[in-house]
Amino acid sequence: MDPALLAKWPNVPACFEWLSLDRRGQWRLKGEVIAHRGLITFLNLNYAVDDLGRWFVQNGPQRAFVDLAYSPWVFHRAPDGSPAFISHTGRPAGDIRALHLDAEGNLLLDTELGPGLLDDRDLATLLAECTDSTGHPVSDEALAALLAGETPAITWHTLPLTPLPTVDLEKHFNFVRTPREAG
Repeated sequence: MDPALLAKWPNVPACFEWLSLDRRGQWRLKGEVIAHRGLITFLNLNYAVDDLGRWFVQNGPQRAFVDLAYSPWVFHRAPDGSPAFISHTGRPAGDIRALHLDAEGNLLLDTELGPGLLDDRDLATLLAECTDSTGHPVSDEALAALLAGETPAITWHTLPLTPLPTVDLEKHFNFVRTPREAG
């Protein structure tokens, strides 16, 4: 942020409840999908987080806080077919530290970039790459047990797939899903 802008407009109020990020990584303005490529590029480049875990887009001296449908990042498989992931902003996820499956079947990746939901269109492919403790493809029964909160031994490229209650996401990963003005 250019300090000269803040000096020129020091009291620009933050914007809440206008901008959101959906479960597939699409930006939305008042609920409508943003399709303008230039605006999407601007939003992607200026997406950041404050000390309270609230995600926003910096627009000059104003912060437009983002309502998150699930998590701060939405990941897609890399187009080259590798096990790498790319965020909705085009940034690489980096190293995958953990994989979590919640009770609704959402897959959350804990990455070097941060926590993010795997786009549902990539979920079947990733689950097909998972194996059980014997190295065989994971069964539907094992996945159902994981969804029920049990912990069968399921791995993806040597990383264990673990259950995570949806209600713990914000607390566990230190982000605010629906930021609002304090006070």
